[in-house]
Amino acid sequence: MTRGGATGEAVLARRAAVRLGVQAAVLAGLIVVALTAVAIVVLLDAQRTQVGAALQEAIDRADDATDPPAGMFLVLREPTGSVRATPRLPTGVADPNSLSLAADGASVPTRERSVRGVRYEIATQLRDDGVTVQAILDLTANHSARNQLLATMFATGLAGLLVAGAAGTWLGRRALTPLSGALSLQRRFVADAGHELRTPLTLLGTRAQLLRRRLRRDPDADPQLLAEVEGVVSDAGRLTAILEDLLLAADPLGVRPREPVDLAELCRDVLAAAAAAAEDRGIELRLDVEGAVRAVGSTAALRRAVTALIDNAVRHATHTVDVRVRSEGATAALEVADDGSGVDPAVAPRLFERFATAARPGESGERRYGLGLALVAEIATAHEGRVTLLGTTGGATFRLSIPAADPSSQPPRKL
Repeated sequence: MTRGGATGEAVLARRAAVRLGVQAAVLAGLIVVALTAVAIVVLLDAQRTQVGAALQEAIDRADDATDPPAGMFLVLREPTGSVRATPRLPTGVADPNSLSLAADGASVPTRERSVRGVRYEIATQLRDDGVTVQAILDLTANHSARNQLLATMFATGLAGLLVAGAAGTWLGRRALTPLSGALSLQRRFVADAGHELRTPLTLLGTRAQLLRRRLRRDPDADPQLLAEVEGVVSDAGRLTAILEDLLLAADPLGVRPREPVDLAELCRDVLAAAAAAAEDRGIELRLDVEGAVRAVGSTAALRRAVTALIDNAVRHATHTVDVRVRSEGATAALEVADDGSGVDPAVAPRLFERFATAARPGESGERRYGLGLALVAEIATAHEGRVTLLGTTGGATFRLSIPAADPSSQPPRKL
């Protein structure tokens, strides 16, 4: 069991480390995408500003269409109407319509056009000297530089994702190693303790059964004594089931069996087992059941949860403990209420934490909840349910809600 538990802890640690690595990669990816988007916006704005400045400078300085700046073409229209263009100006690139509009004094916005797969930026303006200048910039170099920069950013971002994922996984393993060791030690203790308890518990059950057999054969046996022995045999069987559930819980990869559980019958058994302790404290136990209430889960685990709730109620009740079992659609609900002094509202939010304690209202002493309610919360979570505190004054009421069994499912087997 120890070796299997250690292996299970290692598997869980690896899975957790991988999840951390994936989360780190996703976070890094979101950051990279956001930064890349900002960088692209800044880059495009800077390029537009640079292109606009280059076109304006070319228009202001243009005096001869045959000698334009690098990567640029010029078209000059004199006040007389004559037009001069840069030699080797690609056919169809110039914009005569914009040139005519600008010559007539209209404001022509800078525009971009594509000719045979090449993008050009065209600016047309009438100068103060009466010459209309159209500057045409080939954007191939600009787009090439932009695409190269974007490719570099993409490659860098992808490498950053891989590094973030690997670093997150490595750091996750380092961070989880001490925790994994502590959990492994805890589970080994539970497994070893359960294994050591199994033999004496089996012997106790065997001896109780032998005693019951002898009493049954004795015609003069006290019926009350026989009933008590029957209770010991039943309790030994239940303790064995609880022990098996604890051993299963000690396996981090183990899965509890799921079966229909008669929640009302289970509560009757737990109340019967708690009757002696309640009688010693002068507490009356009352059960209220509405119809057939069947839940889905592990009988042993749910017995532990119900036992913890009733034990907590008996320890803090003044006169009565009320147990109510209801079927609410797809939910099986169990409520355990006591008429004690209630729960301190300050401790209510952490009531289901391990080792949580609370002072009794109006008293200087402390009310200890121990581990019972924390175990109930864990069992409820394992059954896809929840346990809640309904009230903090006038006694405490705890509600355990778990999925109800399909009405067509088979009834649970008796322990």
